[in-house]
Amino acid sequence: MSEPELNQQEAAELEALSTQPLGARLKYFTKKTGPGWLQAAITLGGGSLAGALFLGVMMGYNLMWLQPLAMILGVVMLSAIAYVTLTTGKRPFAAINEHVSPVLGWAWLIAAMMANIVWCLPQFALGTGAVQQNLIPSLESVSAAPWLIGAVLLVAAALVVRAYDSDSKGVKVFEGILKTMVGIVVVSFFLVVIRLTTTGGLNWGEILTGFIPNLSDIREPAPAIETAIAATGESAEIWRNSVSSVQKDKVIAAFGTAVGINMTFLLPYSMLRKGWGKHHRGLAIFDLGTGLVIPFVIATACIVIAAASQFHAKTNDVINADGSVIVGKEASFASVADKFISTRYATELDGLEGDALSAKVTELRDALPLADRKIAAMLVDRKDSDLAKSLSSLAGPGVGKVIFGIGVLGMALSTIIILMLINGFCLCEAMGRPGDKKLHFLGSLIPGFLGLCFPLIWTAESKAALAVPTSVIGSSLLPIAYFIFLLMMNSKKLLGNAMPRGGKRVLWNVLMCIATGLATFGSIWALKDKNLGSFPMGKVGIAVLVILFIIGLVGFISKNKKDSA
Repeated sequence: MSEPELNQQEAAELEALSTQPLGARLKYFTKKTGPGWLQAAITLGGGSLAGALFLGVMMGYNLMWLQPLAMILGVVMLSAIAYVTLTTGKRPFAAINEHVSPVLGWAWLIAAMMANIVWCLPQFALGTGAVQQNLIPSLESVSAAPWLIGAVLLVAAALVVRAYDSDSKGVKVFEGILKTMVGIVVVSFFLVVIRLTTTGGLNWGEILTGFIPNLSDIREPAPAIETAIAATGESAEIWRNSVSSVQKDKVIAAFGTAVGINMTFLLPYSMLRKGWGKHHRGLAIFDLGTGLVIPFVIATACIVIAAASQFHAKTNDVINADGSVIVGKEASFASVADKFISTRYATELDGLEGDALSAKVTELRDALPLADRKIAAMLVDRKDSDLAKSLSSLAGPGVGKVIFGIGVLGMALSTIIILMLINGFCLCEAMGRPGDKKLHFLGSLIPGFLGLCFPLIWTAESKAALAVPTSVIGSSLLPIAYFIFLLMMNSKKLLGNAMPRGGKRVLWNVLMCIATGLATFGSIWALKDKNLGSFPMGKVGIAVLVILFIIGLVGFISKNKKDSA
């Protein structure tokens, strides 16, 4: 049976199924899922890992609700994107240009491409680190290892994308591989939590309570951290302000990594590639719930739980009982302590420069009271390698490291694959050649080859130069992407009689406005203090956000007036 005939048969089955009991529909839906799992493969990457690690380290179990809430709001908008795409059957880039504004259409496409290219770099770094630090430690001292591991990651990702470009069977193989990889990620982290539970290291009462939203936890230090802050006496307010500042940026980052700008590009094109249409709208929402929400919530929750159990309000991995810094942790401890010192002892440091300033800071750091040293140790950033090392002592020699390493490697590789896939879609749309398999594969290789070069490109010096503009553009454009589809859900010209009406329309709009409003608030909060050197990059991003909102609204109203005239 040909692909069009299969699609027609599936549409007929879904139409007949609409009158069947819920159980029958869910059973059928389970067999047909796909695009939602691709969304899970991209969101379960380095950003989600870093966000979950921070929440566990700094907030314990208090913000267990944050990432699930972010994902639920993101799925509201992704469901709207799916509804518009499947109802019209139109490619979103063309539909946005026609019904909203070409400026927004191109801004959406360019932002997605930038995100694909830049965020592929840390995924290669993350995957390489998982292999060297957790899976094959002997490679850590091999200078060429990052290139060799990166080449393996690139070849593996390219072969999977190539399978996607082959035919409908290739799409099924591709989705099967991604489902398996997402499953490995979830199971790996789940096994870690099971192990922690059996060793008696978890308080499930506190964990479950952490799923109840409490907005005060976003801006206030966790109780255990606050107790330690209070013990510093006169320095308490400085530490409290420092914690609040760090929390603001990290909480927004954890919230924002649930759904990215490129995810809004992937979903509609992956559904159209499968031949889905208006009869698949119910399946699409089910797919997002089971393929995206459930794996994301389980995986990120497990990472938060593991990180909280090992590091929250603890200092023994950074300093000894007497306050002396553990060998290898000097730099990370100093980065936190010196920020405190620059504020607490500003008068003593005033006028000092160069070696004299450095010597004085070192003297003050060495003389810090134990209470201050403990807070500094609590605030030190922990990486996935720190958590893997900590877990290995619980699971037996090397076992925890290996399990965690497999999960991290799965996160990195699945995200690389999807970033490459999206970039192929973007290039095809930019060149006006949708469905061109050769061009799609060529476009997919662009972020892959750049990612392979991460040892040269993703250096400490270049991260700000690359990540800051990209995060600013992505943060500015994500609310715009939401706003675009909010407008399109209310376009009679675009959706015709399928435009939601009555109570359904009110519900859709309330949920979409909440999601768009929170995304906008989060973007402004994250952008306002973001600078690239002396250049106020964040403020420029906010200005772009406002301008694009106006362009979108004016364009939408103008086009709808013409349509109704």
